[in-house]
Amino acid sequence: MKFLKFSLLTFFFFCACTPAQYSGGSRIASIQIKGSDTIVNLIQAWTEKNPVFFNVSVTGGGSGTGFASLINDTCDIAMSSRLMEEKEKILAKNRNVNIVGFNIGLDGLAVLVNKNNPVNELTLDQLRDIFMAKITNWKEVGGEDRKIVILSRESNSGTHVFFKERVLRRNNKNARDEFAVQSLMLPSSQTIYYEVYQNPNALGYVGMGFVNDKVKAVSIAINADSKYVFPTPENVINGTYLISRPLYLYTNGNPQGVVKMFIDYALSDAGQKIVLETDFVPFKI
Repeated sequence: MKFLKFSLLTFFFFCACTPAQYSGGSRIASIQIKGSDTIVNLIQAWTEKNPVFFNVSVTGGGSGTGFASLINDTCDIAMSSRLMEEKEKILAKNRNVNIVGFNIGLDGLAVLVNKNNPVNELTLDQLRDIFMAKITNWKEVGGEDRKIVILSRESNSGTHVFFKERVLRRNNKNARDEFAVQSLMLPSSQTIYYEVYQNPNALGYVGMGFVNDKVKAVSIAINADSKYVFPTPENVINGTYLISRPLYLYTNGNPQGVVKMFIDYALSDAGQKIVLETDFVPFKI
């Protein structure tokens, strides 16, 4: 899959700006977009393919960062790979922020290993036991006699929350199961990707748009008697890939002006085509 260049740092097409101002025409003073690292590549692709959006600033940091920025009026659009939490809804209400969400597509989470790792398949139970350090050596899952290095996103990441709920707690939604204390909590999907690329013992999870021939995604099954399924858009669409989720953009109130233009473009046929081109799954099939 094509790997798009990704940066945690804010990128600017012309200048650094405050939240969006609309000049009354089609010109954009700025749009500030913050939140899920998973979606940054997609936002960048939208801005590159549509020259109208020539002055867009996008910053990652996790879904929680996006919601906090939207509530604190330091961005125009929050990117999220999860639904808003109850405590965030309460804070928004207390600040008179009217949160409006838009589903922009779907994402499958890929479990990455180093391309030289002989392990090609894992079950959900094996994944849970690895991330909780009940399995600590690759030889326990058909690999070499090497210690497993566990990589996870930080707790403010929607990807972190989703993986914990879908994998660690999948058999008991009320469980308190957590990532092992020896897990390396990394700030972005890109840092997980690079660590897996460099470390033959590492295992981590990222949006499947980060998969390319420099790393290896493993196929996932419910158990050893089930079919192992590789993370592809087709398998997310047909529901056979087990670790997938919706992606969202959020605004404060119904979007207006240039922010509405951006949301409308994201949901348009042209925008949804780019969703597919960047290895996500469009909600419009």
